[in-house]
Amino acid sequence: MNSPSNSPLGDPIDERLTCLRLSLSRFMLDRTESSGWKSQLADRSDIEAELARVRARLADLDVERVQLQRDVAALEARLAAEQVPAVRQSSFENAPVTNSSPSRDKIDLFRRLFAGRPDVFPVRWENRKTGRSGYSPACANEWVKGICGKPKVKCGECPHQKFIPPNESVIEKHLRGDDGRGGDFVAGVYPLLPGDTCWFLAADFDKASWNEDANALLETCRGKGVPAALERSRSGNGGHVWIFFSESVSARLARQLGSVLITETMERLA
Repeated sequence: MNSPSNSPLGDPIDERLTCLRLSLSRFMLDRTESSGWKSQLADRSDIEAELARVRARLADLDVERVQLQRDVAALEARLAAEQVPAVRQSSFENAPVTNSSPSRDKIDLFRRLFAGRPDVFPVRWENRKTGRSGYSPACANEWVKGICGKPKVKCGECPHQKFIPPNESVIEKHLRGDDGRGGDFVAGVYPLLPGDTCWFLAADFDKASWNEDANALLETCRGKGVPAALERSRSGNGGHVWIFFSESVSARLARQLGSVLITETMERLA
C-alpha cells in the first residue's frame, strides 16, 4: 500500500476537505456580499421613507400657512371694521357751499375734500397722433428747450424738476376744464402723504357692470353708516366711489376699510 506522500493523486480525504474549505469560503463570501447589498438596500429604503415623510410634512405646513394667512386677513378685516375712521357727513341741509356760492368757496371745498400732496400734482396729457393718454407731474420746466430732457429723461429722474403745487389757480382751471389757452385741463392728485396717511378712499369700477357694482357698494356703505359719493368717470364707461375722512388716517387702515366694505358687498350679492 502506497503512502500518502507517494500517491500521485493524493489522499481522497484531503481532496474532499480542500473542496469543502473552498465551498465554505465561497459561501461565506457570497453571504457577506449579500449582507452588504441588503444593508445598502435597507439604508436606501430608510432614506426614501424619511424623504417622503419630510415632503408630506412640508405639504401639511403649506396648507397650514395658507389657512393662517386667511385667518390673519379675517382678523385684520374685523379690526378695521371696529376702527372705522370718522367720515364726513354727507348732509346737504344747511350746506356751507352750494351752487350759488362764490368760486373761492367751491375751490376751498374741493381742496379740502381731495387733499393730497401739497407740493406736486399730476396733469393729464393726451397724444392725438397715437391716441395714448396718461398723467405726469406738472412741472414748470416741461418742454423748456435746453432744460427738459423728455422723453429721454423721465420726470422722476430729471435734475431740473420744478414741480407746480396744486394752488387755487390750478384747482379753478381743473373745475373749469380749461388751461386758459383754449385747451383741456385735467388735474389729478397724489393722495399718499408723508407718514403713509391719506384724506380719502376711492374705489374704481370700469367693467360692463360698473353701475350695478358701484351702487351695490354704496348700499353697503349706507348700511354701515359710511357716507360715500358716486362719480361717473371721464369716459362715461365707469365710476368712482369716494369716501372722505374728517382727518388724515393711516393708508393701511383706509385700505382695510375698503376691503371690508367690498368683501361684505360681494358676500351679500353671492
